[in-house]
Amino acid sequence: MQRYLSYYNGKKVFITGHTGFKGSWLLACLHQAGSKVKGYALKPEYDGLFNLLEPLNMVESVIADIRDKQKLQREIESFQPDFIFHLAAQPLVRRSYEIPAETFDINVVGTANLLEAVTNLKSKCTVIVVTTDKVYDNKEQDLLYNEDDTLGGYDPYSASKACTELVVNSFRNSFFNISEYEEHKKVLVTARAGNVIGGGDWSKDRIIPDIVRSLQNHESITVRSPKSVRPWQHVLEPLSGYLQLGMLADKEPLTFSKAYNFGPLPNDHLTVQELVENAIFNWGNGNWSNASDSMQPHEAGLLKLDISRAKKELSWEPKLSASEAIEWTVSWYKKPVNEQVEYSFQQIKNFFAL
Repeated sequence: MQRYLSYYNGKKVFITGHTGFKGSWLLACLHQAGSKVKGYALKPEYDGLFNLLEPLNMVESVIADIRDKQKLQREIESFQPDFIFHLAAQPLVRRSYEIPAETFDINVVGTANLLEAVTNLKSKCTVIVVTTDKVYDNKEQDLLYNEDDTLGGYDPYSASKACTELVVNSFRNSFFNISEYEEHKKVLVTARAGNVIGGGDWSKDRIIPDIVRSLQNHESITVRSPKSVRPWQHVLEPLSGYLQLGMLADKEPLTFSKAYNFGPLPNDHLTVQELVENAIFNWGNGNWSNASDSMQPHEAGLLKLDISRAKKELSWEPKLSASEAIEWTVSWYKKPVNEQVEYSFQQIKNFFAL
């Protein structure tokens, strides 16, 4: 896996959403790789990994809104990136019920703004648009969803990400058709990842931050849907997939210009209860209780991903089991704050050595 990192040495990489959870970890990975990185995002909403990394001056950081089309276009054109990783989004299901129109505006129109900016680039560029495992028309059955299954989305967040996939496909056909690659030199791919966990995430309404806050405060963990099944994975798993996909699409654009799922192995999907109990075990103490809120908005109760395309075409597969991902995550939060940056880089080194 180390060779996928080394491919980005000296490359110019533009990241949207670099101040967020996954964006910060991607920033750290690319720093290890020796990339020249420019980030474009809003200010972080919480003191997470980005705030710990910021003093290291690893990135040219532009704090701006993805919906500011002219600003975004200027920043991309002035940088002339070799790669763009588009992670900027309104990423929370429950928040999407509170701001549905804004969720569509950020996730759909924001992506269209980015891709319109790419049409003005004269140089070669590989674009990786990150969506989600929730883009599928979820039947709430014990099925593994593959990349050719019908797109859908019950809640505004999921639907907005399914729309994002349609936007990418439209730009791929209309402006960056693979049959005309030698003329435009652009390749678009989408990456659909499962539920990611890892250190440095303090977002509201996410299970790991909720668990850690409760454990740190010696409070019972309130669990909304203990029987729900999710494709849990450590954040470095999909990021390694994005980097691997980006490299291969850059080298062989005619082959890899499509969507890919990144998630756990088929037999490694855990319930929320199993995740919580595993986290408590790794923490060393704690307890949990079932939430009694019957008015909570709908969230999918069963979701599994088929990662066979990534395994077959990219030679990618998860390196950590779900249990190991939880262990890595909890160990990060148990570190003193002044050791968390060094530990993050150590986890990256250890992961890419697997």
